Amino acid sequence: MPAAYAELPPEAAAGPNRESRGARSAAAAMAAPDAGPSLTPPGRDPAHDVLLAARSPIDVIFEPRNVAVIGATERPGSIGRTLMWNLLRDPFGGTVYPVNPKRASVLGVRAYPSPAALPEPIDLAVVVSPAAGVPQVVRECAAAGARGAVIISAGFREAGPAGAALERAVLAEARAAGMRVLGPNCLGVMRPLTGFNATFGNRLAHPGKVGFLSQSGAMCTAILDWSLREHVGFSAFVSVGSMADIGWGDLIDYLGRDPHTASIVMYMESVGDARSFMSAAREVALTKPIIVLKPGRSAEAARAAASHTGALTGSDEVLRAAFARCGVLRVDRIDDLFDMAEVLGKQPLPRGRRLTVLTSAGGPGVLATDALVAGGGALAELSEATRAQYDRFLPPHWSHANPVDIIGDATPERYRQALEVALADPDSDGTLVIIAPQALTDPTDIADQLVAMGRGSDRPVLASWMGGVEIAAGEARLNAAGIPTFAYPDTAVRIFNYMWQYHDRLRGLYETPDLAEDPAGGHDGRAMAAAVVDAARAGGRTLLTEVESKQVMAAYGIPTVPTVVATSAGAAVAAAKAFGYPVAVKLHSETVTHKTDVGGVKLDVGTAAAVRAAFEAIRASVAERAGPGHFLGVTVQPMVRLDGYELIVGSSIDPQFGPVLLFGGGGTLVEVYRDRALGLPPLTTTLSRRLMEGTRVYQALGGVRGRAPVDLAALAQLLVRFSRLVVEQPWVAEVDINPLVAAPGAGGLVALDARVVLHPPGVTAPELPRPAIRPYPAQYAGTWTAPDGTRVRFRPIRPEDEPLMVAFQRAAPAGGAVSASPGIPPLPHEERLWHDRLIRTCFVDYDRELALVAEVEDADAGERSIVAVGRLSRPPGAATAEFAMLVADRMQRRGIGTELVRRMLDVARAEGVARVVGRMLPSNVAVRAICHRLGFTVADSAPDLATASIDL
Repeated sequence: MPAAYAELPPEAAAGPNRESRGARSAAAAMAAPDAGPSLTPPGRDPAHDVLLAARSPIDVIFEPRNVAVIGATERPGSIGRTLMWNLLRDPFGGTVYPVNPKRASVLGVRAYPSPAALPEPIDLAVVVSPAAGVPQVVRECAAAGARGAVIISAGFREAGPAGAALERAVLAEARAAGMRVLGPNCLGVMRPLTGFNATFGNRLAHPGKVGFLSQSGAMCTAILDWSLREHVGFSAFVSVGSMADIGWGDLIDYLGRDPHTASIVMYMESVGDARSFMSAAREVALTKPIIVLKPGRSAEAARAAASHTGALTGSDEVLRAAFARCGVLRVDRIDDLFDMAEVLGKQPLPRGRRLTVLTSAGGPGVLATDALVAGGGALAELSEATRAQYDRFLPPHWSHANPVDIIGDATPERYRQALEVALADPDSDGTLVIIAPQALTDPTDIADQLVAMGRGSDRPVLASWMGGVEIAAGEARLNAAGIPTFAYPDTAVRIFNYMWQYHDRLRGLYETPDLAEDPAGGHDGRAMAAAVVDAARAGGRTLLTEVESKQVMAAYGIPTVPTVVATSAGAAVAAAKAFGYPVAVKLHSETVTHKTDVGGVKLDVGTAAAVRAAFEAIRASVAERAGPGHFLGVTVQPMVRLDGYELIVGSSIDPQFGPVLLFGGGGTLVEVYRDRALGLPPLTTTLSRRLMEGTRVYQALGGVRGRAPVDLAALAQLLVRFSRLVVEQPWVAEVDINPLVAAPGAGGLVALDARVVLHPPGVTAPELPRPAIRPYPAQYAGTWTAPDGTRVRFRPIRPEDEPLMVAFQRAAPAGGAVSASPGIPPLPHEERLWHDRLIRTCFVDYDRELALVAEVEDADAGERSIVAVGRLSRPPGAATAEFAMLVADRMQRRGIGTELVRRMLDVARAEGVARVVGRMLPSNVAVRAICHRLGFTVADSAPDLATASIDL
């Protein structure tokens, strides 16, 4: 018998005439209770989870009952043989069927000529056949019952137009059958916890708690080899390939729900479906760190990535803004990926950027300081009280500053005492302990002292044990106790900087914003802006005039300078006299985008004669530089004398993320100074402030050199309104407000000039780019009058509602309110935890969940209050949604609950939901009555659970 056969499990070593139903793994054959870890979350009863099946749409990729290998072979060195061998060598609890029409068996297992010939329906097909035949293979596998496929084969999008057409054909076949596809052009997938290895890698990864996703197969094999040497384990190990179907969003969702995954690390070359990625990352990053290594910062690297993956990589500046918006941490090095995964799994996040450095040598402390400050961190300032604590046990010649040099003869006890003081310092957010072995140093005993002191700390403790053999034992003890160690202090500090940046980003994302003011005109303003845009489109134009652009700005409450169009010199003089001198005279054109480039701007025009001269000069200049047909007259506007700063606010389209916002220093030299920050719409006041903080001009806006500060709150509100314009006017491709003058005091914000560019006439509505983050669904808001005359406004919830939700839930008695399911949990007893709990309620991803609130207003007090809330949750890709509701005790028996559920059903229909379900206590008579009234079927599904369902 060949050696390869001899190494197979006994039940896989039968000859070609074997009549078994496939190669059953040893774990499945034994069916022992301890055959492997359970993939069902602890404490969950699947019978009680009405959405369990819908919550894991790609389970079949990771946990198949059986696998068909299409293209399995025995040819040495082939992918088909390696895949087959890996599936047989590493038992995963399922059956393996080789499919090869030219062989009777593969590696001792009976082979089948086609998927149709298999003896039972298959769960997962792993395809290694040539690209040209893959669409037919997918069709045959779907007919054989396959719910998923992993396509290893290359030769698709990355190979050019013909390959891209093949890929589209594969996707069409899969979608027609409801099959999910990983790949093509990928290494495959591993689930080390169960032994599942559907890759052509050399070995199965060690089991662990890190989910690893990579767009590069070569990076997968390199990381796999490294992890085996370093004993790093994975909960899942996935090569995504070109992501024709299953993309980042699907995989992040899956690993986010997986109880065996503590963190997710990714090597990304392109984003793919930006909205799916953003939605999944925003949902999961709250509970599990997502760490990304994304190359392509330079133009050359971006081109290399595009040629490798067959996908555009987009602007790196935009990508950075997108990562910041969804809570993803981006790192710059491969080793940082896994360092961060380890540290975040072992240590708490720092509350801020201040680090205390304890060292027995000055040089390493200086290196740590340089790296800390360069990365945006700061040394913790030692207060007098803290210095006094160190003085109690440190030698007189200690540094008396941070870094805390505790001197080269430091004993384990001195290290312990120093760490005790550092951890108790209220002005410190974390501690780095450095040791460089010296004659009087005992690294192992020092490590034992740090372990005892650092255990249970609410701040991170990192260690840099510098050296080799002498420090190895102490380093091992620290790592085993959950204190991460680094060979060099600058590496440790770089990781600390990542930690506080990650915490700061999450805190900023979910900080409760101020209530945004409605733009001037509200809904009417939106309609007014749309009318201006529609009129220009009807005329075949893609550029709004300055006057039209300012009308759009004014519709959204953005202050502009009064502007009059003059088609003759006399009309220009009349307008100037009406305004009063001096005035600005600018080109009026439907085709010229940048007026200064054609000599189309004259400022501080102080007399009638000068106005006439300006009119003629602009006409002549435009005729010479652009052509006479581009001159339609001039606009006249008063000169604004505000002692302020020139800013730019703008928007453009990114090929991956859709509309992108820009804020920064403005004026004529905006391209030279490039002081700008990018963000994704829509914005809240909190996100607006974060956007402003990313620029250098922000510091000046706060007041410098004795100048009064600009009204930053008003500026934040303006940015919120501008972001609404961008998402509510989809035919707008580009917007520039430059300059937006920002001066201190009331009325200090004025748009002096504005430019709006529309999408070209050939673009249809379905082709318009959509925002990467779904905007507020205002279409679901409406007013209703209760039978007793109470006027109630129903609308989707928003982040600004957190204070109202606190008041609502504090007033709602634990057992007296109407509740359809546990989907709206009560507030914790500790007030400091309220915000964390309400993040899930108020900061809603409208693609995944819609919460409607019922709001009433006390006309006498002028105060609004929430009196009911309903939630409609649907996992991505699912046809079923679950609803929950809560009505304040004082507002019950007024029909509000019935109206709330009715509106939720209307929302579900509009969102394409096929079925709505809800859970409640069987004794909840009020909700049962509401459900019966609206056509639900209600049944007691367990002694303590009733389920209501309705097909829409």
